[in-house]
Parts: sequence; structure tokens; C-alpha cells
Amino acid sequence: MKIKYYGHAAFKITTDKGVRIIVDPYESGAFGGALTYGKITEEADVVLTSHDHDDHNYTKDIKGAFTQIKQAGVHNVKDIKIKAIPTHHDPSKGTERGNNLVFVIEADGLTLAHMGDLGHTLEKGTIGEIGKVDVLLLPVGGLYTIDAGGASRVMNDIKPAIIIPMHFKTEKCDFPIAKVEEFTAGKAGVKVAKTSEIEVNKAGLPAEPEIIVMKYAL
Repeated sequence: MKIKYYGHAAFKITTDKGVRIIVDPYESGAFGGALTYGKITEEADVVLTSHDHDDHNYTKDIKGAFTQIKQAGVHNVKDIKIKAIPTHHDPSKGTERGNNLVFVIEADGLTLAHMGDLGHTLEKGTIGEIGKVDVLLLPVGGLYTIDAGGASRVMNDIKPAIIIPMHFKTEKCDFPIAKVEEFTAGKAGVKVAKTSEIEVNKAGLPAEPEIIVMKYAL
């Protein structure tokens, strides 16, 4: 499985059989130019959108005859199981910013979870529904999502082998959110990748949890 980080909360997952899944594509230039990551123009077979905000649901630049999934439930597309689990965009059960989907993708013998714009820590029932996760794509910037402390708790509750932070402030994201270093500070196993794409397989999973800060592609 290859994992490509476009920027913000947008990723492309490519399975060993070549199935391309794009998760939470943003609109380049959204929010009055506060989000300036480049346009996502690659082809996809499946597009997952966790909620209908412009930094997570923009599909117009994506090429290919893709299937879009934006509803809770269990979906099977091209022999890949995708579970969309309802959560909230805020700690007030969605009354502030609406609802959010957590996507759990099973492919290549791995389980990857993308947490979308999760705005709260997880109840035991949701942790059980998510299940065992190998790779966790986790928002860490705060304000619109869980902050560094909340993200640390979610990470510890899910216990993945690999954690990839997302949705944090960069020179291409002028949102009033925290930089990734607020989350990684003081943690063991932090690696800063020099690339925007990594390859993960079951046999190569680390024995101890690793936090991989990826370089954005666009």
C-alpha cells in the first residue's frame, strides 16, 4: 500500500492491485485563499469525503470515473472494505460544526483509518467499532478538530503501529490552528519524512509506534 499526502487532510491510498482512493480532497484557494495547497488533479477509483466543508469535499479537479462515498455504513468497492463511522466535527455532538465520518479502509492485509475532522475524543463504543488499526491518519491542529492533547488520547486509545498527523498549520494553510510540532513534542518514535509518499506493508510495520510527519506534495 502506498500513502501519498497531498496536504491538509487529503491523501491518496494506492493498493497493491492499483486501486486509487483519494480521501478528503480540498479546494485549492478555499476560504479566501487561506488554503493554498495545489489542485488535486490525479485519477481516482474511489473518493471518500468525511463531511461537506470545502477543505474536505472538493472533487471537481479529480479525474476518472470514481465512486464517491460520503455516507455512514459498510461499503465494498473493488474488493476493498470501507467502513464509514459517524462521529462529530465538534465536542458538542455536532451542534457547532456538524457531523464527521471516520473511514476505516481494509486492503493489502492492512487496516488504515482516516479520522476526518474529528472534533472530540472517542467513546468506547466508537473505539470498538473502529477496531484494530495499523495506520492512523490523525488531525492534530485543534480549533476545528481535536488538538494535540485530544489527538494524543485518540492515538493511545486506538494504538496503531503508524500515526500520520494531518490538519495542522503550514505555510500553505493559514488557518488559526497549531503546527504539527505541538503534537509531536516530547513523543518517542517521531520521524520526519523527506517525501510525500511512503509505502507500508504488514511485514514491515514497526514493533513500537512511529509518528511519521509527511511532506505535503502540493
